Amino acid sequence: MLASYLNNHEHHAGTGAGDRLCAAMDGQNTLTPTARALGYAGLLPQVFCIAMILTGHEWRYSALAGGFAYAAAIFSFLGGVWWGQAIQSGRAGAGAYGLAVLPSLIAVALFLPWTFGWEWPGPALLYLGALILGSPMIDRALGFAQADFLRLRWHLSLGLGSLTIALGLLSARVI
Repeated sequence: MLASYLNNHEHHAGTGAGDRLCAAMDGQNTLTPTARALGYAGLLPQVFCIAMILTGHEWRYSALAGGFAYAAAIFSFLGGVWWGQAIQSGRAGAGAYGLAVLPSLIAVALFLPWTFGWEWPGPALLYLGALILGSPMIDRALGFAQADFLRLRWHLSLGLGSLTIALGLLSARVI
């Protein structure tokens, strides 16, 4: 029932997954307004974390940790997107799958300094933000993404990457 709702919501009656796939192949818009709105809403957690730091909120260190965790989760999610696109394409080589697992491994590696008591999260947030900023270049190089999806990816990655870098720069106010 949920799958039926998700497949038909915001589409004209009689438009099924096959029609949407054909539209995607024709280069038409494949993203729903809900997909776009929720994508942009995904920038809000970093905005809230920055606001907590700028206002001197008592949970500002937690805001840094939460901002890192959120950015790391999204970066890992992008690897999952690349993996799924590689499988769906039916034409991906081992390199595409290798690239797809890197975001999760990098995110864990960037978390390790905290576990060892080294300087964290400032540098890790800067690296993570820069990686998120550049991540659409992987989408483009892989060549699996539709144009409208890639355009949204650029917007969201520029936003989340920049906000994550801002958190990294603000970490000096907290630590």
